[in-house]
Amino acid sequence: MKRRISAVAAVAVAGLVLAGCSGGGGGGGGEGSGAQAEGLDSRGPISFAMGANDAGKLEPIIEAWNADHPDEEVTLVELPQEANGQRDTLVQSLQAQSGDYDVMALDVTWTAEFAANGWLQPLDGDLNLDTSALLPATVESATYMDTLYAAPQNTNAQLMFYRTDIVDEVPTTWDDLLAYRDAADAENLDLLIMQLKNYEGLTVQTTQAINSWGGSVVDADGKTPTVDSDEAKAGIEALAEAYANGDIPKAANGYTEEQTNLSFLAGETVFAYNWPYMYDTAMSEETSQVKDKFDVAAIVGPDGPGASTLGGYNNGINVYSENKATAFDFVQFILSEENQKGFAEQSFPPVLASIYEDESLIEQFPYLPALKDALDNAQPRPVTPFYAAVSKAIADNAYAAIVEGKPVDEVVTNMSDAITSSTAG
Repeated sequence: MKRRISAVAAVAVAGLVLAGCSGGGGGGGGEGSGAQAEGLDSRGPISFAMGANDAGKLEPIIEAWNADHPDEEVTLVELPQEANGQRDTLVQSLQAQSGDYDVMALDVTWTAEFAANGWLQPLDGDLNLDTSALLPATVESATYMDTLYAAPQNTNAQLMFYRTDIVDEVPTTWDDLLAYRDAADAENLDLLIMQLKNYEGLTVQTTQAINSWGGSVVDADGKTPTVDSDEAKAGIEALAEAYANGDIPKAANGYTEEQTNLSFLAGETVFAYNWPYMYDTAMSEETSQVKDKFDVAAIVGPDGPGASTLGGYNNGINVYSENKATAFDFVQFILSEENQKGFAEQSFPPVLASIYEDESLIEQFPYLPALKDALDNAQPRPVTPFYAAVSKAIADNAYAAIVEGKPVDEVVTNMSDAITSSTAG
């Protein structure tokens, strides 16, 4: 039996100030540190909280668990659809030191923040999680200050979509891609589209470029900016030059993932950077002009495969949970081969590496090998407890360089200063 309630009914906490990070980057030594030793052996009913947009993918897993664990039932709590609403609901509850949400599906960018505040149970000691079978980049996204604070649940990485009727040799470097400009012009098509609107999508594109060129955004402490390196500058400069030259069309300055999807399906571009969901839409939508005329590969860098920016969810155990033993067993259950294969069948990329070698799945989802290549080279977004502010610093200043044409040296200085300011509290 599946149990399900909404977060609105579950939470009555209101009017709390959404604090930045009281843990101050001390490796989870924040307000919940005293609770870490409690409930480690306790079992009983638990709740699993996840955004309503993706919660349905967990329903079969919860039903299977509940059928075998009648005394440790999991109740699915649906959080708001929008990411900000999900985070706000969880933060309000955790600031009240509530155990309402025993297991929380966290956007990968929230893990460091929640860990720094002391809201997550470290997955070590009695709750040690074996991560050897998981994709390394997903484990990195769930790790803060050398401690694993969450169990990777599912993942994602952007891919390079390309027109097989135009591209005769798949690009393996950035220059290889740009070399198709004449072919694009001959067909009156854009060369490459991506998300350059000033929002989280631009942070994704910018960090992909920075990481692909060998740079980084912040140091391991999650605070110290590192975007002033030559490598980071080169990554941003590559995007800025491509936009200025028309290799990336001017319209991309307003593109989100969905605008990218619609443009590619309309047959308007040779290449596109986007998430794997676009494969399904390009193959299934009746209006798709590119059905059976495209394929995917890993995004590219200056000398080979690029470093795609990781997406997905990490499952954190609430440090205030009363039944942590059950919570831990449930997050391990999600990582079983059967459940991870179920994710793949729902186009919800799994974190278990072996799933990407399943021939029956590859036949059904031909993009899986390319996605595995992308995930092998992927890197998390900046692992920092100040992610929202860091992301804004990246997007605002990248937009200034790429779209507005400001000098990259100046922009990187401003980005670095904004990161320093935002992480000083």
